[in-house]
Amino acid sequence: MKLITRQKYLDRLIQLNGTPDIKIITGIRRCGKSKLMQAYMAYLKEHFPDSHIIYIDFMDLAYEKLKEYHALHAYVEEHYKAGKINYLFIDEVQMCPQFELAVNSLYAKSKYDIYLTGSNAFLLSADLATLFTGRYIEISVFPFSFQEYCQYFGENSDRNRLFDDYTLQGGLAGSYVYRTEKDRTNYIKEVYETIVTRDLVQKYGLSDTTVLQHLSEFLMDNISNLTSPNKISDQLTAGHVATNHVTVGKYIKYLCNAFVFYDVKRYDIRGKQYLKSSEKFYLCDTGIRYALLGYRNMDYGRAYENIVCIELLRRGYDVYVGKLYQKEVDFIAMRGSSKIYIQVSDNISGEETFKRECAPLLQIRDAYPKMIIARTGHPPYSYEGIGVYDIADWLLQDRE
Repeated sequence: MKLITRQKYLDRLIQLNGTPDIKIITGIRRCGKSKLMQAYMAYLKEHFPDSHIIYIDFMDLAYEKLKEYHALHAYVEEHYKAGKINYLFIDEVQMCPQFELAVNSLYAKSKYDIYLTGSNAFLLSADLATLFTGRYIEISVFPFSFQEYCQYFGENSDRNRLFDDYTLQGGLAGSYVYRTEKDRTNYIKEVYETIVTRDLVQKYGLSDTTVLQHLSEFLMDNISNLTSPNKISDQLTAGHVATNHVTVGKYIKYLCNAFVFYDVKRYDIRGKQYLKSSEKFYLCDTGIRYALLGYRNMDYGRAYENIVCIELLRRGYDVYVGKLYQKEVDFIAMRGSSKIYIQVSDNISGEETFKRECAPLLQIRDAYPKMIIARTGHPPYSYEGIGVYDIADWLLQDRE
């Protein structure tokens, strides 16, 4: 399999080098957490000759005896080297029951720079504060961005063709090695099924995954639509999947905890307050939708909206759906003191569609940047203070 350097994630780890925190790499299955860890270890060996790396990969039978937390702790202590910078890397850490006891003890000794990866269902963001008594920093890894997709398929210079392919194939790079569409989609299906029918079942002790599977497919089919557990429950029940809003709400949380979906809440622009009535859910990668549901109900506008949402999260923004009077702004992206208002569309070549997309942005009275991201095929331009960007160009240029 071809490997590329995921420079932004690598730079983030380099930035954290030597800090006292436990560094925890999280993300959906097969998004590249282990490869990132290996790339960082290679960087340390090249640039820090005084470093001493202790590496444990619990997928490797060579470390089978360490799947007991006392043995794990003893092994690390035995391999400590005085006078060196000691780095501890543990891959698939959840395979050692009560691993947190060993990790917390090693952290307390202040002798190790600690890095962990683990299965998404067993090393959840929601659980980290409970597992680790010391300070930790989470490095969230996403499937390939469009930039990384182009880097991988660099021999193809047709940007438009690459973007069309990326929209449907997505960013789970393990699928790229397969030569047929069937094999590629089967790989993605297996990754998804492992999360839903194994990881989440084990994590939460679910006896039946029927509701979970139907719920997940419903959310995939309704990306970018405002919804709520009550509405989803009514829809599933009408489709002869017996459930209730409490179960739906709980299962949505499970799917979001496992990084399959991201929930985006509403924000009242005029009232400057967050709204609790309904929210949107975006899939971590559009390739999963098309692998599971095929190409029924194709709506490229919604697919592009999903891609933009995940890219904003990838770039470190907090993302909300904007409400202004009776109109909706697709995204309000906030990071520190900066804010951007964004509309996403497929085709804005028609005057009526273009004016419709501009209308809510023109009603916003503050001075923060406003933009439309669409499949324009043109260089960026401005309309009454609104920046208009081709989606492929925006994804490639890191333009804020």
